[in-house]
Amino acid sequence: MNLAVTLSGIWGKVWPILLAILFFGVIVALHEFGHFIFAKLFKVRVNEFAIGMGPKLFSKKKGETLYSLRLLPIGGFNQLEGEDEESDDPRAFSNQKPWKRFIILVAGGMTNVILGMLLICIMLGMQGTVSNRQITDASDNILEMTDGVKIGDEVIRVNGNRVFTDSDFYYELFRDDDGVFDFVVRRDGQKITIKGLPVYYSVEEHVSSLIMSGEKKVTALNLIPSAVNETLSMAKEVYLSIIDLFRGKVGVKDMSGMVGTVKIMSDVTTEAVQNHSYSVIFFLMAFITVNIGLFNLLPLPALDGGRILFVLVEMIIRKPVPKKFEAYVHAIGFVLLIALVIFITFNDIRNLIIK
Repeated sequence: MNLAVTLSGIWGKVWPILLAILFFGVIVALHEFGHFIFAKLFKVRVNEFAIGMGPKLFSKKKGETLYSLRLLPIGGFNQLEGEDEESDDPRAFSNQKPWKRFIILVAGGMTNVILGMLLICIMLGMQGTVSNRQITDASDNILEMTDGVKIGDEVIRVNGNRVFTDSDFYYELFRDDDGVFDFVVRRDGQKITIKGLPVYYSVEEHVSSLIMSGEKKVTALNLIPSAVNETLSMAKEVYLSIIDLFRGKVGVKDMSGMVGTVKIMSDVTTEAVQNHSYSVIFFLMAFITVNIGLFNLLPLPALDGGRILFVLVEMIIRKPVPKKFEAYVHAIGFVLLIALVIFITFNDIRNLIIK
């Protein structure tokens, strides 16, 4: 009996971790499938389609393509003919028109974004409500200001940045330095600009002197637009987080890699099951896949975005960048990326040990 209880307790801790790892595998598989399907549509030769990195666990060749599953669940790849070297094969990636290469490269990240949007649709359907971005409460001093907001105002922009959801709104409050904000709101069908509005916000106390929420029932008409807004909100947070990283507002030590993300997913999944609140799982899964998709599209060497940048340069100057030069840039970028992954993974493990 005690053994059964012990095994049950162990399984209760293990299965959320296994679910998180499985989800990462799905994200990677769909990302690489996005590249793969468009490469096949454009008749580009795909030498290998791999899920995972490191030694092969399983492989099978079908037609011209080797399909493989590898040991480490930290990525995956499509080995396209002529992607990193010159090739005489007319079906090589390097011999395709720039617009075709652009689509193939973008397809991976966009597949992740589309998956995120579908997960958000599921989340909103489970919740039964969507956000309508209205001010629902505020402290008296804000309401009494001549140029202040009013209950029922729909928030459009904060400090010049578009607001798509209520979480978007609070993220803008969180990242501000002086507690004074410029707003653009919609009131009675008109856009109104409010400058220099002091708003108190505390993450630690979970308190704000200005509250935006408001909900309406999910319908067939507002489900997709709301899912798009949630996805755009996530995309904007990725963009602003990178800006804050370069500004020094957040440090590399604050970033989480696969280990840290799996831990977060495990904790959230366990709590969601205990509270029978499963929509939060889909939100977190959507947030992760959108982040991964957009991160891959950043114009950094070794990422899809870095390769896209070279294609765009080729379109502008109307001649390809020397393949050796591009290969060197991506090789250096790959080394730096692996170093960053190792550092973040070490930081994740250290945080787990400390906690």
